Amino acid sequence: MKFDLLKESLAEFKSVMLAYSGGVDSTFLLKIASDVLGNNMVAVTATSDIYPSFEIQEAIDMAKEFSVQHIIVKNHALENEKFINNPPERCYWCKKELFSRLREMAQEKGFNCVIDGTNADDVNDFRPGMRATAELGIRSPLKEVGLTKQEIRKLSKEAGLPSWNKPTYACLASRFPYGTVITEEDLKRVAQAEEFLRSYGFKQLRVRHYGKTAKIELIEDNIKEVLLKNTRKEVISFFNGLGYTYVTLDLMGYRTGSLNEVL
Repeated sequence: MKFDLLKESLAEFKSVMLAYSGGVDSTFLLKIASDVLGNNMVAVTATSDIYPSFEIQEAIDMAKEFSVQHIIVKNHALENEKFINNPPERCYWCKKELFSRLREMAQEKGFNCVIDGTNADDVNDFRPGMRATAELGIRSPLKEVGLTKQEIRKLSKEAGLPSWNKPTYACLASRFPYGTVITEEDLKRVAQAEEFLRSYGFKQLRVRHYGKTAKIELIEDNIKEVLLKNTRKEVISFFNGLGYTYVTLDLMGYRTGSLNEVL
């Protein structure tokens, strides 16, 4: 069974540093690694304007709940022109810098390896960051034993993890079409726009940033709800206040990696 293979794999590592985002996959891995390795693991969460602040807080809270050693580090991606100029390999430069630092930290603190929450489904998407982690020797136990997102959600639910049905998130830089320069101001604008939509109870969503135009992606049921008269007017008003002249709704709805469709 994949779950047993995962526990055996973690036991063989003996000690690990986990790159912990607070998402479904890394939270599941945090729980199992904590059960298997106890104090021989540490979780590290990166902070930056490219990450939704609520997800960072959830990561902090979950690490406390599991009584796991937890370190917060700064992600310096926004200081790298190769990242902010937003080429298709943007994620490569972010992961390269961050995981190079984590590997150095692990060596300094005596942990045998660095692991992340990449799952088996991720290999089917365009993820240049995986090339960086492969080059650095970062291990991905969930992917290595073949655990898919659906399986991880099921196992998380059985384990009583509140993250089992958490929506899929990605760093806010993924809201910018390739070639669009990423700025702190625009990242904050996108974060505020998405937080406003979440206040209506919409959970799985994206706000794609096209300069003065915001393109909203929602699941099908929420598309109907956002078009209700008062909701639509309130969303338009709030987005206009953020500096978006045009507010559009993607009729294809939410889907992971929609900006990769041009590649």
